Amino acid sequence: MPTTATATRRKKTSRRDEDAPLIPILARKVREIEAKAQHGKLGPTNRVKFQVIAFLVREERARVKGDAELGDSARAEQLKRLDGVATILAKTAARDTSLIQLLEADQATSPVAKRMRRDWLLESGAELAPEELVIADVARVQQAPVVPAALAERQVAPPSVESRMLANPFLAPDLTPRPAVTPRRRLDGWELMGPLYKAFESGAGGSAASMELPPLPEYDHISPKGLEVMVHQSRFLESVRAGHRSFLLADEPGLGKTAQSVLAASVADAYPLLVVVPNVVKMNWAREVERWTPQRRAAVIQGDGQDVDAFADVFIVNYEILDRHLSWLGEIGLRGMVVDEAHFIKNLSSQRSQNVLALATRIREQSPNGRPLLMALTGTPLINDVEDFDAIWRFLGWTNGERPSPALADKLDATGLTPADKAFYGEARDAVISMGIVRRKKKDVAADLPDKLIADLPVQLDDEFGRSIRQAEAELGARMAAKYRRIIEARGERGLAHGEIDEDIVRLVAHGELEESKAAGTGGDNVFTMVRKIGQAKALLAADYAAQLQRSVGKVVFFAKHVDVMDQAEAHFAAAGIRSVSLRGDQTAVARQQAVDAFNGDPEVGIAVCSLTAAGVGVNLQTASNVVLAELSWTAAEQTQAIDRVHRIGQDEPVTAWRIIAAHTLDTKIAELIDQKQGLAARALDGEAVEEGASESVQLAALMHLLREALGGN
Repeated sequence: MPTTATATRRKKTSRRDEDAPLIPILARKVREIEAKAQHGKLGPTNRVKFQVIAFLVREERARVKGDAELGDSARAEQLKRLDGVATILAKTAARDTSLIQLLEADQATSPVAKRMRRDWLLESGAELAPEELVIADVARVQQAPVVPAALAERQVAPPSVESRMLANPFLAPDLTPRPAVTPRRRLDGWELMGPLYKAFESGAGGSAASMELPPLPEYDHISPKGLEVMVHQSRFLESVRAGHRSFLLADEPGLGKTAQSVLAASVADAYPLLVVVPNVVKMNWAREVERWTPQRRAAVIQGDGQDVDAFADVFIVNYEILDRHLSWLGEIGLRGMVVDEAHFIKNLSSQRSQNVLALATRIREQSPNGRPLLMALTGTPLINDVEDFDAIWRFLGWTNGERPSPALADKLDATGLTPADKAFYGEARDAVISMGIVRRKKKDVAADLPDKLIADLPVQLDDEFGRSIRQAEAELGARMAAKYRRIIEARGERGLAHGEIDEDIVRLVAHGELEESKAAGTGGDNVFTMVRKIGQAKALLAADYAAQLQRSVGKVVFFAKHVDVMDQAEAHFAAAGIRSVSLRGDQTAVARQQAVDAFNGDPEVGIAVCSLTAAGVGVNLQTASNVVLAELSWTAAEQTQAIDRVHRIGQDEPVTAWRIIAAHTLDTKIAELIDQKQGLAARALDGEAVEEGASESVQLAALMHLLREALGGN
């Protein structure tokens, strides 16, 4: 965008009270960005917004300096206000250094950025040239190959795959005519991704995020002999029978998402089917395929897949080894894909996410009518921010990250509203939900499922170890407080009352400490080593409570985050004469499944010692009704997943999760923060009127708490 021409043109802009109307718009937008950045790294939409603000500030500064009609005082005032916006941009970039390169942009390059710039200028009353009013999408670039060049050498070719390809060397041609021209839509000129996220973040509409499903069929024509699907499962499968093909199945954990997916593939005849799962549940998925669709064969891909049955109907692979199987999976003619625990792909920059999205694109290209069965399964799709939806929506083909898909755009167009209308947000949320979000809560579909209670058990760390932990917390707080005071002294008080704390500086210092902690890992005294020490200090206390619980109530599931805590617990149980099994990340899928079977089937096995990360998903441990959480997770979702290994369909006793919390330490604050995090899902997915809290990570919030305490604040 030319800055000189723009400066000349916009001198004619109508002004309110002789003020520059664009500046308050930029000030409002930059404050929105600042608030988002304080809560974590910015998503794609807000990064574009940051970039547009940056070059509009430069453009507006050039206009103000070159406007001969402005008096010196007015010019100085407007430049001062622009400097204020630029200062916030710089502070935001200091929190997220990946934004620094965006400050250098001098023009809107993408259609999204151009539309955003145009909309803000029009809002300010600027008169734009005709060529700036109509912004066309750039021609779609050729899709990136399924196998990126960096992974080409890692690709494997299982022997049986060649046999399958030779047996059927040609995929069935897709003769469906494709539309040559995409019709223009009323909302084509609007930036829509930000409003879509906002619609979910605010819980617009106040209803549960579940599409309208067909009524219960009169007869169950799906279940194999001896099995029966539940009402909520049957209604979901009827939607597949009716032709729906893309789903975010976000039922609460324990409501049978695996069975629904297996049967959905059968109803849609979506074979061959690819299922991408965490390593811990590969064997369980194979069992569920055999159980619910005994006429179909499942192949579990291990390592390089030398023993894989390429003539199977269902291929099951874990995220960690998917990268070496991209080539043959992209050519075998898949007709469906299921991504289990889909929140694993939320980080778009990860190779894991890129592999999944590349395969999904290839499957859409190869599938007749371009409508394969695509299912993302997760009971916890939102971890920290509503933009966690981004990768899942891309996988399902609902958006490309910058724009809604044609199908979703048509639904938004049909509302007759724009993002400038308040009513748009509820309608937009409903439009996305109708694309295939299915969310049912246990209390609504399994009325006979017993209650779930989370009970906190504070323990006192009175030994030398406990005292050293409290001392380390105090030293960390003091170290951050010293940084805070240096910044305050360098910039001056700037109107702070006596004892008042500048929250922006608190976040800045805490964020810096968090980044240093991540870089240091297990070295030195930081928030991560501190939490690990707390876990070690609680280990025997938690194990002793679990042992007492097992003697009185029977089977108990014991969750811990670190291996050394699990080791201490297992040694304590053995000394107490209690047989236990272990579920860890370094086990093979076969060994892990054997441990699950022993716990569920052997009455002599009293306790399952589980890793929060390795056994917190996809494992059924419902023979127990008591869970001991020896260490706290950093996310509410991880805690929920762990408890729901027990609280699931088939459980007939009330479930109690006992959280062991070290009193008078950071542990207490972490527990409080985890509980607060539950509000995002309640608002976005369940439509509950839950007050919106801070969305920063638990780690960052915990460090901010320590710093405030060190400064003498609340």
